[in-house]
Amino acid sequence: MQNALVVDDHPFVRASVKMILSQDGIANIYETDNGVDAVAMAREHQCDLMILDIALPKLDGLEVLLRLRELQHDCRVLVLTSQSTEYFALRCMQSGAAGFISKSSEPTELSNAIAAIRSGYTYFPHLSLHKGRLHDNNYSESECIARLSDRELMVLQQLARGFSNKEIGESMLLSNKTISTYKTRLIEKLQVKTLVDLADLARRNRLI
Repeated sequence: MQNALVVDDHPFVRASVKMILSQDGIANIYETDNGVDAVAMAREHQCDLMILDIALPKLDGLEVLLRLRELQHDCRVLVLTSQSTEYFALRCMQSGAAGFISKSSEPTELSNAIAAIRSGYTYFPHLSLHKGRLHDNNYSESECIARLSDRELMVLQQLARGFSNKEIGESMLLSNKTISTYKTRLIEKLQVKTLVDLADLARRNRLI
């Protein structure tokens, strides 16, 4: 692997990751701060490796993974994020990521993850696969969130951050009507009454 792309909206994070990649022998390292450019640059530069955050402007990290999979791009993606491992690690794996680690990890863990992925392995050290379904309707908040689709989860995050239907629709390339439908569905699935309740739930569960 000789071409890598770092995707994060924080310049300090990008610089730190680029330094580690350089030390690990990556020849060409590109960077961007948003998901739309990430997909385009991965194709343009034929990137073999991508270090990807989830919370990104224009296009969410989960959506980037889905776009890359739809394009059948063989770039291997390591998700490096501050988002909750509990909710996102499995989703990222199912969407095509090769690894997932937290931004709170030590730099050595990032190097280990990069080495594993470059060698053809996957890296999900903290992934829990033991979640089961209940047989009644008394779901906890975490269980309700776990049952959301990837798109529903992305809309929930954007709503909780205070973005309007129009802004969310533009970032996800969806219509206002579609976002409104997602909003109604989220309120029903998460058993809340208002957008304020949705935001509070997202904060309690470390989704924002």
